[in-house]
Amino acid sequence: MVNKIRYKTKIVIIGAGQAGLSAAYHLIKLGLKIGPDFIVLDEAPHAGGAWQYRWPSLTLSTVNRIHDLPGMSFKETIGTSEPEVRASVAVPYYYNMYEKQMGIRVYRPVKVDHVYLQQDRFHIDSPQTLFSSSGIINATGTWENPYIPEYPGADLFRGEQLHTKDFKTADYFKGKHVIVVGAGISAIQLLDQISKVTTTTWVTRRPPEFREGPFDDVAGHNAVAMVDERVRKGLTPLSVVSVTGLPVSRK
Repeated sequence: MVNKIRYKTKIVIIGAGQAGLSAAYHLIKLGLKIGPDFIVLDEAPHAGGAWQYRWPSLTLSTVNRIHDLPGMSFKETIGTSEPEVRASVAVPYYYNMYEKQMGIRVYRPVKVDHVYLQQDRFHIDSPQTLFSSSGIINATGTWENPYIPEYPGADLFRGEQLHTKDFKTADYFKGKHVIVVGAGISAIQLLDQISKVTTTTWVTRRPPEFREGPFDDVAGHNAVAMVDERVRKGLTPLSVVSVTGLPVSRK
């Protein structure tokens, strides 16, 4: 077996979605250089993070607000105000332009299989290349490793059990009764689409909390502050809608 070379750098960012690209931007602003100071690894074959895998019916009119990456406007970059543009097209385009504009080189596709501490350095292993660093920024997100809660009797259920990431089109569920579990925005979007082609049941742990008014910068700041306060107390974060509420559409 031939020993692979282990490339050294100061910081490894794992993931090139919104968190990973934002982290890279700020490291560059601090004077760090890609290569000797930090590198960005991403599992996906193209720019766009998890957005490139979202279902086709998810458009800019139905998705959560696309927040600008630091230093570059989303709306100005995609050059359209049309709400029906597919999110899986518009957001990856924006991320790709952002990487080019900011000079952020992303090594892809690189799937990190193993991260461990070796003496005073982190070792980051992938099938293609080995790396070591003094620090790591984990920006992998949850799309590839979604949380699927355990339900009593789930192993006995003979029907399909799918996660949001498995959804493609509502027509797939024609002729089936579908139970949608969850009170997040994704659950409501899928419930709305699936209920138009078949019967559905909506199950939530507690009554949905709808909010009035726009989710503006102030509301966003307050939501982040609530999450920050909880985490600093050593508590695990709750669901996104627990701090944002569910927006009400009059359409």
